[in-house]
Amino acid sequence: MDLIKLRSKFEELYGKGSAQTFFSPSRINIIGEHIDYNGGKVLPGAIEIGTYGIVRKRNDTRVLLSSENIDLKIEVDLSDLEYEPNHGWGNYPKGVLYFMKEYGHKIGGMEVLIKGNIPNGAGLSSSASVELLIAEMINVLYNKGEIPTVELVKIGQKAENDFVGVKCGIMDQFAIGMGKKDKAILLDTNNLEYKYINMELKDHIIVIMNTNKRRELSDSKYNERRKECEEALDIIKEYIEVDNLCDLSTSDFEEFKNYLIKDNIRNRAEHVVYENHRVNIATKALIEGDILKLGGLLIESHNSLRDLYDVTGVELDQIVDSANEFQHCIGARMTGAGFGGCAIAIVKSDKVDEFIQYVGNDYKNRIGYEAEFYVTGIGDGTREI
Repeated sequence: MDLIKLRSKFEELYGKGSAQTFFSPSRINIIGEHIDYNGGKVLPGAIEIGTYGIVRKRNDTRVLLSSENIDLKIEVDLSDLEYEPNHGWGNYPKGVLYFMKEYGHKIGGMEVLIKGNIPNGAGLSSSASVELLIAEMINVLYNKGEIPTVELVKIGQKAENDFVGVKCGIMDQFAIGMGKKDKAILLDTNNLEYKYINMELKDHIIVIMNTNKRRELSDSKYNERRKECEEALDIIKEYIEVDNLCDLSTSDFEEFKNYLIKDNIRNRAEHVVYENHRVNIATKALIEGDILKLGGLLIESHNSLRDLYDVTGVELDQIVDSANEFQHCIGARMTGAGFGGCAIAIVKSDKVDEFIQYVGNDYKNRIGYEAEFYVTGIGDGTREI
């Protein structure tokens, strides 16, 4: 990112004067998909692409928001923070401001310019990246940086759930806020207990594969999947005392699955329970350096998301199939909410160029347009730079 150019643009928009620069990463989830709203464990990590922001305090209650990625400038007053469809991306910062205020933190006027290098609609959590970016700006500018990051994470999720209206779990915001270089985060979404796991892939590397099938989360079946899981949980609760689907072991599920009469409800629950189980095995594999085991679990995860949870689609299935056909890829799967967006693959480091050429050609021949590929490390969380 050319920050000199971005600062120049900021001064063009808002005039000269001192300003502060922040970065908020994107994230990938290695394994543990669609279980962060079911009380499960997930294994995400922050990555080295994300959203940059330049900000300056104002002496009034106006917040001016501009983006280099989207041609939409928004101006709001802190006394009037309501969701407005025509404010588009600006509703994410507005939601953060609203809940910062609700939670009793100080807020104030700001001039903000953001620019991200996250592919738009790719399912790499650009919305959560922006939420944590704005939250950290407010933390530093108005609260002396004293608000704990976990509190900012919760505010980001609250903004997305209750202001924008997407009933996401907490994984995206947590990975982005709490990310640490070269570490995956084993997060128990039920109680927010977490530990860092060394992301040691030996002579392999993670490649992100963008299908270029744009995904609009609030327009997708994401909320529908959540309701299906709630229905499954309500039925299971009649027979066993649990708070979340992920409280069930795989043997519990096998014992009670016949009570889930509807195929779709049973399938959703099966994915959730077994995916949670896969996270535990994958974590152990990472700790023990068994990356072949990890690769196999990625394949199992994708198959479950395709066959049981029904959130992949032609593009994601094709790019994952192409990746898994490549000799030096040990496993690939969709990452994120699905319905388009991105997949990840674990590939031999010295074969990455061949991998990109092979998968890229195969994907274009079968789908009709090009995919994009990113090789990125696991990085630190949201911060001032």
